[in-house]
Amino acid sequence: MINSASSSISDRKPSKVEGIKEKSNFLREPLATEILEDTTHFTEDSIQILKFHGSYQQDNRDNRVKGQEKDYQMMLRTRNPGGLVPPQLYLALDKLADEYGNHTLRATTRQGFQIHGVLKKNLKTVIGTIIENLGSTLGACGDINRNVMAPPAPWKNRPEYQYAWEYAQNVADLLSPQTGAYYEIWLDGEKAITAQEHPEVKAARQKNGTGTIFHDSVEPIYGTHYMPRKFKICVTVPGDNSVDLYSQDLTLVVITNEQGELEGFNVFAGGGLGRTHNKEETFARLADAICYVDKKDVYELVKAIVATQRDYGDRTDRRHARLKYLIQDWGVDRFRAKVEEYFGKKVKPFQELPPFKYQDFLGWNEQGDGNLFLGISIDNGRVKDEGKFQLKTALRTIVEQFDLPMRLTPNQNLIFYDILPKDRQTIQAILERSGVVTSPQTIPALTRYAMACPALPTCGLAITESERAIPGILERIRTLLDKVGLQKEHFVVRMTGCPNGCARPYMAELGFVGSAPESYQVWLGGSPDQTRLAQPIIEKLHHDSLESFLEPIFVFFKKSRQGKESFGDFCDRVGLDAIRQFSSTYRPEEVVSTSKYRHRVSLHDDIYLQLKQSSVRLNKPMTQLVNEALATYLAQLD
Repeated sequence: MINSASSSISDRKPSKVEGIKEKSNFLREPLATEILEDTTHFTEDSIQILKFHGSYQQDNRDNRVKGQEKDYQMMLRTRNPGGLVPPQLYLALDKLADEYGNHTLRATTRQGFQIHGVLKKNLKTVIGTIIENLGSTLGACGDINRNVMAPPAPWKNRPEYQYAWEYAQNVADLLSPQTGAYYEIWLDGEKAITAQEHPEVKAARQKNGTGTIFHDSVEPIYGTHYMPRKFKICVTVPGDNSVDLYSQDLTLVVITNEQGELEGFNVFAGGGLGRTHNKEETFARLADAICYVDKKDVYELVKAIVATQRDYGDRTDRRHARLKYLIQDWGVDRFRAKVEEYFGKKVKPFQELPPFKYQDFLGWNEQGDGNLFLGISIDNGRVKDEGKFQLKTALRTIVEQFDLPMRLTPNQNLIFYDILPKDRQTIQAILERSGVVTSPQTIPALTRYAMACPALPTCGLAITESERAIPGILERIRTLLDKVGLQKEHFVVRMTGCPNGCARPYMAELGFVGSAPESYQVWLGGSPDQTRLAQPIIEKLHHDSLESFLEPIFVFFKKSRQGKESFGDFCDRVGLDAIRQFSSTYRPEEVVSTSKYRHRVSLHDDIYLQLKQSSVRLNKPMTQLVNEALATYLAQLD
């Protein structure tokens, strides 16, 4: 029987993972034993416990050979509340990626870094080094509170942003696992020097009386079995939706008075995007407005919501285990009433908020105290050196030379801040020399607002390509928009290799979700500000059919949009049936090719990189440049 602070456990048999957690001795075994064994990979039970420590076991599918052992490797994910990466930690991660990883870092959609390609034999060294350099991977994965997000903008003259950072850190500390297993396994029991917890956080973790904690437990909040599934939290400010707040299990919105003093928080709960193809009982869901809470009670309210999900979330079916399903099944009123039982009193009414807008904070900006911050766009979050594009080297050089902290953004970018104005020119020169664009106006708009998950070849859940496919997909979309007369149009495009939705495609104006090899489920109608869910219009679109599928939709948009209506708002307004009807009767005015498939020509890597850089510099699609160059060359041959 699963330990609980209530008598709500289902009579159905708990899932296998619940038994693994119960037998783990608070996240120790069998991981602690297997990490000492001279093997290339972990067993399935260890893999489940390893997630709590911040790592997934993967294999490189590009290297699979029939009859040979898989190319096993570990993906590590860091825990960085609010996206904070101190200089010392960044330099350590950069070095670890070169010495033990695949020579790249990847900024995630939850404001952390991933290191890919770590071998089992090197895992202890890598995690230990991260801990010793002011970092952590604890709780970055697993059935636990994940990395707590916050807007990355370092506005020093807007106190609400500073409160968001402060409480993101405090909530992360409150819900951090208390087991000693992490330091026992990775540092041989020697706990690293870390920042002191806020006294109120420490007190809140032990305060009880309403059923939120387990007395005399190693894990006072989580108990023996932790959470039914992952739990995602963000803290933001009114109007700022850089964090995709509606996709979170729990969102706190900072509420200040006219003097800029913190008064409390609005609370949303029940968002989540993971789903499974052909399983209608799984679905993406937006968070609901729940209540308002005074700042003095915020930790108790967080505990109450966590305890409600801990004790009533479905532990028998992991596909039905997220908080969104509990709220969907119960309804908001019943959920709020149960939260009030754990909270010990009635909650206060939700306060009115302004509309939420998406921001990415790219380029050079004043941060409000005389210093500057710089937002740098990273294609799909991949920090690497490739040809003349030397982003990884540039970032390392800047951190080494100027000792700057950074904040990772929820859109896979990063922000350097606390930059002295006198250093701007030197930093700009380093980036320009490395081929890194700093002006957001020169970044192709489709690329600027796009996101993709890693997918193949390493993610074990990937059905098809994502990170490696999206540059070509965006280029084809840009060419198609130009063809139908929408040269200046752009919108939010997101792509994932499976329906788990790590790049949040269900909130995009145009979302691609892997559904079969080289094929995607297509979603339309999300908001440019990520405040509305998209809807699926086709279950399986082969990538070769992209143009024929999207062209009538873009033509319909051009003909029927209202004013400056965005693509996502248009799709939502007219509805999918109208789009399907128009597409079914659409006949292109100009037949470009009678071939069923697109013509494909391979480019050498160095030529492709030169082409991409020229595309950015000239602000022209790569396809256009290729066609112009080939036309000129072929004309000379004639």
